[in-house]
Amino acid sequence: MAFRTQRSAAGCAENSAFSIPCSFAYAPRMSLDHRFPTIADLRRAARWRIPRYLWGYLEGGAGNEGAARRTAEALDRITLSLGMLAGEPKADLSTELLGRRYDLPVGIAPVGMSGAVWPDAEALLARTGAVKNVPYAMSTVAAATPETVGPKAGDTGWFQLYAPSTPEIRQDILKRAKAAGFHTLVFTIDVPVLSRRPRELRQNLENPMKITPRILLQSAIAFPWALGMLGRPIPRPVIFDPYLDQANQGKEHKHVGLALRATPDRAYLRALRDEWDGPLIIKGVLEPRHAADLIEDGADAIWVSNHGGRQFEAAAAPIARLPLIREAVGPDYPLICDGAVRSGTDVLRMIAMGADFVFLGRAFHYGLAAAGRAGAEHVLHILSEEMRIDMAQMGIDRPAEARGRAHSV
Repeated sequence: MAFRTQRSAAGCAENSAFSIPCSFAYAPRMSLDHRFPTIADLRRAARWRIPRYLWGYLEGGAGNEGAARRTAEALDRITLSLGMLAGEPKADLSTELLGRRYDLPVGIAPVGMSGAVWPDAEALLARTGAVKNVPYAMSTVAAATPETVGPKAGDTGWFQLYAPSTPEIRQDILKRAKAAGFHTLVFTIDVPVLSRRPRELRQNLENPMKITPRILLQSAIAFPWALGMLGRPIPRPVIFDPYLDQANQGKEHKHVGLALRATPDRAYLRALRDEWDGPLIIKGVLEPRHAADLIEDGADAIWVSNHGGRQFEAAAAPIARLPLIREAVGPDYPLICDGAVRSGTDVLRMIAMGADFVFLGRAFHYGLAAAGRAGAEHVLHILSEEMRIDMAQMGIDRPAEARGRAHSV
């Protein structure tokens, strides 16, 4: 196969699979579409470019990972109705959510310690969101600060919040996020305690990471990742640095974020609603009976999610609960959903079952590891092309027209 050397100075670090001088960055002439026609292809490439201990972190779930398996299996059981004699397709994938119009009904979900999974992932994904006009949600426990990442997201930045332990820390983090340009807040409520994840336990993975001979060996084997990490500090949740004194007061935690995290209740949510003057989304909802309370307490949208199967082994698949929550909130209330989405067909399945918008997290990290920021953008290309083809088969022009055209087998 013929190869060419990428020597253009502009954007070399962003678009190569890892950040090294342009004279050393090689890419095949074959297009990304031919190399990685599906997200599964990106995943296979990423598997060998991310260290084993971090692959376990990215892919792992709670307990025996049954929730993660059920999530994928439930999604696969959804079929969609074909159209007939619908004429020339005129697909328009743009979708409005919470007063903003995005180019796709798809967003980049928050992933904790994203910048450990791939070097500079937060900034690269934020830029992807800005360039492609899809929402990018930054995790509280990112390996970068909101001040660094927010400007790269442009008008597409969302900020995901775990409940800080004191009103003062909460208010300061909200102020920082808003000042950095994040306009939408995602409040995650499905992590009352940290789950037990066997893959992480087997690797003795801690946050911040401890450098051991095994960690060094696994890092060196994942050569592209190791090159990208050269000269960088050990990844950690840096947003908490200004609050470390409070974290260390009589508490022993391996993860500083846990020392600064509260277990929220409805009063906490109402206080948060009063303090945040933009759209507020509640993430981690699976029970229809909770929807009315969340709306009463000020939620502008609900995000149906089981945290990627990472928190509760017995959790239901989001796609299975989605129609029930749609029935509870009515036809017009904004609903977001995630869970094992690996194709444009999966996006349409979720919309057909009641979602307005769909988010993916792991898939964008596969893209980064396989081909840099161009790989993350390629994820969106795959999804959009698959959606256009499926919409033509269904005889619809807009994603929302898929609503109600799903069947479970």
